[in-house]
Amino acid sequence: MLAVLAALAAAVPAQPADSPAVLRGKDVPAPVAQVLAMRTPRPVVIDGVLADPIWASAQRVSTFLQRDPVEGVAPTESTVVWVAYDDAALYVAARMYDAHPDSIVARLGRRDANTNSDRFVLYLDTYHDHRSGFYFSIDAAGTLWDGTLMNDDWDDNSWDGVWEGRTRIDSLGWTAELRIPYSQLRFLKADHYVWGINLRRTISRKNENDYLVYTPKNSSGFVSRFPELAGIDGVTPPARLEVLPYVTNKAEFAPHAAGDPFFDGSRYTPTIGADLKVGLGSNLTLDATVNPDFGQVEVDPAVVNLSDVETFFNEKRPFFVEGASIFDFGQGGTNNNWGFNWGNPQFFYSRRIGRAPQGGLPGDAAYSDVPSGTHILGALKLTGKAFNSWNVGAISALTARETADIMDTTGARFRTTVEPLTYYGVYRLQKEFHDGRQGVGLLSTVAARHFDDTTLVNQLNSSSLAFGVDGWTALDHSKTWVLTGWAGASDVHGTPSRLLALQQNSLHYFQQPDGEHVHVDSAATSLQGLAGRVAVNKQRGNWYMNSAFGVISPGFDVSDVGFQFRTGIYNMHAVGGYRWTKPGKVFRAAELYGAAFRSYDFDGNINWSGVFTTAWAQLHNFYQVNFNAAYNPWTVNNRRTRGGPLTLNPPGYQLDGMINTDSRKAWVLMLMGGTYQAANDRNWYVSPSIELRPAPNVDVTVGPNFSREDTPSQYIGTFADSNATATFGHRYVFATLHQTEVSAGIRVNWTYTPKLSLQMYVQPLISAGAYSDFKALARPRTYTFDHYSDADSTFNSSTFTAYPDGPGGPALAVGNPNFNFKSLRGNAVLRWEYLPGSTLYFVWTQTRSDFENQGDFNFGNSMHRLAQAKPDNIFLVKFTYWWNP
Repeated sequence: MLAVLAALAAAVPAQPADSPAVLRGKDVPAPVAQVLAMRTPRPVVIDGVLADPIWASAQRVSTFLQRDPVEGVAPTESTVVWVAYDDAALYVAARMYDAHPDSIVARLGRRDANTNSDRFVLYLDTYHDHRSGFYFSIDAAGTLWDGTLMNDDWDDNSWDGVWEGRTRIDSLGWTAELRIPYSQLRFLKADHYVWGINLRRTISRKNENDYLVYTPKNSSGFVSRFPELAGIDGVTPPARLEVLPYVTNKAEFAPHAAGDPFFDGSRYTPTIGADLKVGLGSNLTLDATVNPDFGQVEVDPAVVNLSDVETFFNEKRPFFVEGASIFDFGQGGTNNNWGFNWGNPQFFYSRRIGRAPQGGLPGDAAYSDVPSGTHILGALKLTGKAFNSWNVGAISALTARETADIMDTTGARFRTTVEPLTYYGVYRLQKEFHDGRQGVGLLSTVAARHFDDTTLVNQLNSSSLAFGVDGWTALDHSKTWVLTGWAGASDVHGTPSRLLALQQNSLHYFQQPDGEHVHVDSAATSLQGLAGRVAVNKQRGNWYMNSAFGVISPGFDVSDVGFQFRTGIYNMHAVGGYRWTKPGKVFRAAELYGAAFRSYDFDGNINWSGVFTTAWAQLHNFYQVNFNAAYNPWTVNNRRTRGGPLTLNPPGYQLDGMINTDSRKAWVLMLMGGTYQAANDRNWYVSPSIELRPAPNVDVTVGPNFSREDTPSQYIGTFADSNATATFGHRYVFATLHQTEVSAGIRVNWTYTPKLSLQMYVQPLISAGAYSDFKALARPRTYTFDHYSDADSTFNSSTFTAYPDGPGGPALAVGNPNFNFKSLRGNAVLRWEYLPGSTLYFVWTQTRSDFENQGDFNFGNSMHRLAQAKPDNIFLVKFTYWWNP
């Protein structure tokens, strides 16, 4: 590592000691301290022309500084901005001068699309708390982009405000005009307002970003640096009421089995509902939804998951996405949060609300009609500030009792409950002190189920509670060193039968026979646990450091409302590195980090350990390269046997690399690849992608993925066998898995106007797995196996039956695990915002799949079978109308 550091240091000069003030030449203006807004006697016409008289008299703001590519110098093109206001809205005009207006990049995209265009951005800190705010952006083609700011450095584009923006390209460059209604902002009533403001201009062809005030590349803090916006007087925060009723009509067409009494191949479902947004005073906003519909949401990608860990899917539903950052927990105050085999428990995972019904079906069910998702009867979300400027967030949701219609093998019909009536609650408070140098927060979640009958009482928890406290503190006046942490507790209740299953599921594995710290309690009706983490982060300067220690007790469980993938762990790491932020002979910027990490279980076994290094650089042609490497020594595995005895992880190493071409171009290439090698474990992947922009309003991305896994210890199953005395009366059977997977993400965005767009997404997937060399763990705490192909035992590959004690002995029917899975998923969404905030959607979703119980990978045959597979088609029309009385 020291040699690589020395090489990079020679290629990229060390940072000069001069301050930005010294670096500024006589033509570089000092940063502005205050921006004055001027009252306009009449509303400004938003057309991008800048002909309104107010722009001739308002204060000119032109003291921009360059952050990229050369930090702290004068911009290559000048920019002038004016700010005005009236009783209803804030107005901003901007003139972006350009010596070569024919070179302005004006790519049209749907709302919030990162089009890599010339762009103007307005940032506002309306609470003037130096931590949070809003941003409003428009590119040269008129694409709108907005979101919220939080934690001083972070942003979230999930919020979509209702505001106006127009642009014009002319012989001098381009212009922009924005109108931001006060109804879209949050601020405290006052006679004279002082907000925070910042401005940014992006010149795409030069990869240049010019700010009114910027954050140095080797520092942190963004909102806290904003100049003041003054001059706004006599404005009253408006009463806020927004109503968004909707009507949908959905048609489903899918293959159906002959004799299925519940589905004849088609289904039509009309739906009505409404979303409501109400301002409670000037600080709080209440969002309500009744019978919500999420039909315009993109489909989830198909995955083949052979692990014991649940697949995590990102939230895409607008009601839960908007403002979700207020529920972020445990990572405030810092700009970096590393983790090595840690996986921070997520107290709130909104995909739990409205999930697919969890109840099982009777074993004799021949046909069934099960809802695809649990119906959300209604949900409320409260966000804003209260209790002397505490950040407040609360969600309450009620999901319906769901039933499935069943016809058994005798032809009898009946109905069974598959999901009980359930209440979900999430509550969040957070407060910053001393200009963000300290902060403290609280978070609590609850899930409570009402069982109308006993069908599910032994399958689901009756209630789950979780509580956490988080916070941070700067360790010095400049906030260079920050200490952050959190602690939490969970409490789950249910019947003894349910708690018995919970203790033995893949999150806990209390039944581990050679575990000393945990044991199954068959009479338990509750399960409690604790967790927490503390980290220290150096977030200013070129030298970087991050270190953390975390613990999750074996009984900690937030899965009813949140997401986590393991328990019973002590985890620690230390990261250090250097950032070169000034251009040198080879690189524009570069980073090099190294880390050491380790995890223990509650019995003191080392479950994961190693060293890691990563290097990143941006070249002068704006290509980016990244390289990662890691080494892992022998460790103890307490999950491979799925609750059985401990095994060992052989030493291994990991290599990953990435190269990305200049993102300004009409085509952008990226190539990622990597490998993991350990003993006979040989895994690799290659993931190229290309983004094409054949026209200013068309963006096409194709990202194929190829992977190959040769895994010698893929878990097959656990089988009771009294002769297996060395492994506690059970055979823990494994096999070598040869898995080949090919997939692709294909995305097309065609934007006709800033209000009308077509978005298409397609994901084909072929995954084939062939199993061989069946074997069983020979002894605990080893990586030694009894191979069933050896002379002292036999294996019948036709019936997939093992005879561990030789011919004539007890048989283990392991079954045929080979698979060949094909899937095609996609949807197309035509979106037309016919009035501000009012949208018409046309949606087509198609899925098709095919499965074979054999593991040979044959691309041509798989594509043929996939093309022949009968599809499921869903067509949906959704009409919404935004009403703002």
